[in-house]
Amino acid sequence: MEKVTTVGIDLAKAVFSLHGVDGAGRAVLRRTVRRDQLVEVVAGLSPCLIGMEACSGAHDWGRRFQEHGHMVRLMAPKFVAPYRKGGKNDGNDAEAICEAVTRPSMRFVPVKSLEQQALLALHRVRQGFVVERTATINRLRGLLTEFGVVLALRSVTVRRQAALAAEALPELAKRAIGDLLEQLRGLDERINGYDREIEAQAKLCEPAQRLMKIRGIGPTTALAIVATVGNAREFKNGRQFAAWIGLVPGQYSTGGKVRLGHISKRGDAYLRNLLVQGARSVLNSAGMHQDRMSRWILQLQPRRGYYRTLVAIANKNARTAWALLAKNETLRVA
Repeated sequence: MEKVTTVGIDLAKAVFSLHGVDGAGRAVLRRTVRRDQLVEVVAGLSPCLIGMEACSGAHDWGRRFQEHGHMVRLMAPKFVAPYRKGGKNDGNDAEAICEAVTRPSMRFVPVKSLEQQALLALHRVRQGFVVERTATINRLRGLLTEFGVVLALRSVTVRRQAALAAEALPELAKRAIGDLLEQLRGLDERINGYDREIEAQAKLCEPAQRLMKIRGIGPTTALAIVATVGNAREFKNGRQFAAWIGLVPGQYSTGGKVRLGHISKRGDAYLRNLLVQGARSVLNSAGMHQDRMSRWILQLQPRRGYYRTLVAIANKNARTAWALLAKNETLRVA
């Protein structure tokens, strides 16, 4: 077999397809292997470029392949799809990945370290508990509404008044409400525990400490950015970073006519949500500050409205965060 220079691997749970080409672009490797065979097969290849889609388990495989001297590149699946020829099957997917990874304009996802993935696991589990807590509060409000008790759409109000309102209900309903309140208290304790752990980890992370100097970016957002982005130099500039998060308008331009729509919502929805929520606190407190950022916000809101201003602040914070990470600088407040 001729020397393989590029390999595309279609990842799966049990069966993996490999497509390899030589320096002239000729297909010299087409193979399907089981999960327990994949590392052995890849280790037997001379160091080459390996492309994979950024999906579940891709970062772990990437670290394993790098240990054997290979250069690993991960790509978003939507960027690979246009290179697939014919119907969708594992072999065609692997061939499309092999083709896409060689494109000079392709955008790649950095392979995350174990530490980065561990930090992101904290965020993902915490966010799951937050979603579960919100669902529990909504369930409480819905059940009480069936008995004519309408509580305000505020978690503080539900916590304070649900138990009191349940006293007048039948015993079965009272018990159900009590169980939901107990579950809510348990979720609060778990989320608070994760918040304390994230805050402690942020204090130990120097890049996160620098990001926390930005108004609207706290320990949770700072640590999430550091763990998700890794090397900020993978992005050409701050605008590219903001676009990757999905904080720039989507374009529908043709015939020389520019049409801009809503924000594109690309990238990590969790990271975008954290930045927008942080922007909300910046906007609400802008009137109490006299710095350049606050003056800009107060001039922008009357012209563009509340929600566009939120996105603009989040976009600016994202660009600032990129500059601090990519240039290894500390925020200079003006």
